[in-house]
Amino acid sequence: MTNTLHPEHDATSTTRLDFERVAAAVVAAAGKLPTATLHEAAGKIGALPSAIKPVGKGMRFAGPALTIHSPPGDNLWLHRALEIARPGDVLVVYANSAYEHGYWGEIMSTMARARGLAGLVIDACVRDGVLLEEIAFPVFSRGLCMRGTGKDYGAIGWLNAPVLIGDITVSAGDLVVGDGDGVVVLPRARAAELVQRAEQREVEEAAICKRLAAGESTMQVYGFH
Repeated sequence: MTNTLHPEHDATSTTRLDFERVAAAVVAAAGKLPTATLHEAAGKIGALPSAIKPVGKGMRFAGPALTIHSPPGDNLWLHRALEIARPGDVLVVYANSAYEHGYWGEIMSTMARARGLAGLVIDACVRDGVLLEEIAFPVFSRGLCMRGTGKDYGAIGWLNAPVLIGDITVSAGDLVVGDGDGVVVLPRARAAELVQRAEQREVEEAAICKRLAAGESTMQVYGFH
């Protein structure tokens, strides 16, 4: 029954199903690179807040963003996102700065892994930390919080509209990469170019490390004064 004070929201009106995703070959290449290298090679762009970290050791991912703008303290829109996500997608969630809720847990990680998603990035907390590590679906969050969420069918959210996390705007289809250092987002239109730059940077840094291992100093190698 529709609540007359808070009419049920038609989720289809704020859901975009079709968008262009970053190419699979670019995702595969990015998945082999450190986030710090991608960030630096891209001109120091795309770093999400450092508080967002993997909930389990060794978790990492790369994939196109499926963006979610969730009402605070409510995870219904995350469930809706799981329903429309494609294999390889990364769910990127903005929760209106309401951090102190466990928006995601064992149940949702189980579904996400079964459907072949690449990862979750949420600018808030999750729960079931031990179980999330066991499931091993990559989850990156601000931390753990046991506090439950609601499911308000009258609350408005958005799927695949741009979201602002920290000072970074994430659009559907952008390249998102996460590892132990955090999460970096690169614009879809420039992702291929920036990943190539990062690959070259890795080659250059490997050569520098050889010189340092042979006895040179960073002052010499970089020409610092």
